[in-house]
Amino acid sequence: MTPGPTRRGRRTPVQPVTTSFLDDDFGLVIESNFPELDLVSHINGSRERIVADLDRHGAVLFRGFSVPGPESFGAAARAVSPDLLDYLERAAPRNEVADKVFTSTEFASDQVIPMHHEMSYSHNWPSRLYFYSDLPAETGGATPLASERRVTPHIPAEVRERFSKQGVLYVRNYGEGIDLPWQEVFQTTDRAEVEGYCRQSRTEFEWTADNGLRTRAVRQAMARHPRTGEQVWFNHAHLFHSSNMPPEVFDALRREYGIEGLPRNAYYGDGTPIEDDVVASIGRLYDAAAVSFPWRRGDVLIVDNFLATHGRAPFTGLRRTLVAMSDLYVNRDFQ
Repeated sequence: MTPGPTRRGRRTPVQPVTTSFLDDDFGLVIESNFPELDLVSHINGSRERIVADLDRHGAVLFRGFSVPGPESFGAAARAVSPDLLDYLERAAPRNEVADKVFTSTEFASDQVIPMHHEMSYSHNWPSRLYFYSDLPAETGGATPLASERRVTPHIPAEVRERFSKQGVLYVRNYGEGIDLPWQEVFQTTDRAEVEGYCRQSRTEFEWTADNGLRTRAVRQAMARHPRTGEQVWFNHAHLFHSSNMPPEVFDALRREYGIEGLPRNAYYGDGTPIEDDVVASIGRLYDAAAVSFPWRRGDVLIVDNFLATHGRAPFTGLRRTLVAMSDLYVNRDFQ
């Protein structure tokens, strides 16, 4: 450790890290006082505490450590959870740049990605997410976070009750010119593999014209944290709902493909349309709870996918944020 001066001229050791929070007790920030401090070594020496910090604070941001590239980022993620996950049943385009390390959602830089839990539209999802700022944007490009502990209690009781009883029905259409091709979503060109995955996960499927695919699946509206036992709002209803599209895009797609042919849509579990104002109010709750920070080169953020949502702000210039995932959680109700 590097010594530091005191008032009496003596020197005391400088602590290797300092801690703070993004907002109150949400989002612990651990900042290295020595840029040569290897993040993998730091995690290896304090893994149990980091896991406890995730349970308590929802997210942990590591800043100022040595993380020179995608491979070292992947090693840091594996120091927390050795087995990283593939990205199956995709909802956005990504590229793999290292083993189980992917680019973040490759949407246009001027678009906002609303707050969401990763893969909460599925029957299984990662419990932990890892983000790495390989290249911060020139301006903007933040990855805002929102504590689910602050959002869930403010969702009206009658809304939570209806969704909890019925779940959320997701209707998705895959194909060129509509949304992602099914081959990319399911990472296979074999229809039989897709059909097997759908049957295993209780997903209705229908092959459509021009080598397209339509799926219908009822999924959870809330989920229980596997360690803390907290029940939190956990779905993609506000993100997949048709009202989330720009009106002109929605009108054009509806004219071309009909309501059932929209790239994605969300309904109450019994197939009843979800009211626009319901999903809009949930989106506003997430926006009100959102906390942002400017990315710095080499930052690594770990997010508990149950306790926090994440999004993306628009940006200018080049930006490369990498993502890894771990600790697959399987909802046995849909298997």
